Amino acid sequence: MPIEYVPEWMQELEQDDLAFIRNFILASGSLKEVAEKYGVTYPTVRLRLDRLIQRINVSQESAAEPYVALIKKLAVNEKIDLDTAKLLINEYRNSKNEQK
Repeated sequence: MPIEYVPEWMQELEQDDLAFIRNFILASGSLKEVAEKYGVTYPTVRLRLDRLIQRINVSQESAAEPYVALIKKLAVNEKIDLDTAKLLINEYRNSKNEQK
């Protein structure tokens, strides 16, 4: 598939994420099987899948609200804590509402 047909959310993923998705598909969506392949526990694989889902959701939101998407991306990538992210997003949205 030519690169211009690859969805933007997929282009933003890292190689490790793409490998995880591939392994997940090859395991028919079995988190237990993926956990065995990686040699980790089921909860570890579940957490990785949840973070991957968050990254995809954040990438889809970035066009509508780039600032909010950036804050969420920082939180998902553990660059800032979740409470700080929520505070920044709430303050940003409140200031936008006040300007209207």
